[in-house]
Amino acid sequence: MSVTLNTTHGALKIELFCSAVQTTAYNFLALCASGRYDHSPFHRLIPGFMIQGGSPAPPSDSSQTFDYPTGTKASPSIYNDNGTFADEVRPALRHNARGVLSMANKGPDMNGSQFFVLFAAAPHLDAKNTVFGKVIEGQEEGGTLDAMERVATDGKKARPVEKCEIESVVIHANPLADEG
Repeated sequence: MSVTLNTTHGALKIELFCSAVQTTAYNFLALCASGRYDHSPFHRLIPGFMIQGGSPAPPSDSSQTFDYPTGTKASPSIYNDNGTFADEVRPALRHNARGVLSMANKGPDMNGSQFFVLFAAAPHLDAKNTVFGKVIEGQEEGGTLDAMERVATDGKKARPVEKCEIESVVIHANPLADEG
């Protein structure tokens, strides 16, 4: 199972570990399918470490209504009435390489919609954050991850100073579409 995040800096094709971390993968896929990640910002960028996004953007059509919180502090999951869900830490899934996809959280068992992609290995996050995928296209030298890592930030808050967002998501072979 894979998805492509079409970003302002290029495409990131991501393999999801659906069998190993089913709850987390299902949450991510459902948020992708619902359009909640469309036009959502990458709001934290630390070169040599990671880029974080996944706060749902409000619908671009002001006539639309939505039932979930938005903004860079928001991180609603599909579970528990837009609440949080438990970690799915697996010893075999580690923060050991560039391109690893992991859940951002506010502490143990506090996963929502926010996630990050590593620019480099970060073993200090093992057993703290749920790894649920890896970049399979876009991590090559000169690719999308390089372009994102070069974006200047405001310094202390690590906010990108130029637009850096997910424009759209393509789901490849969506298993959720087969559910009734």
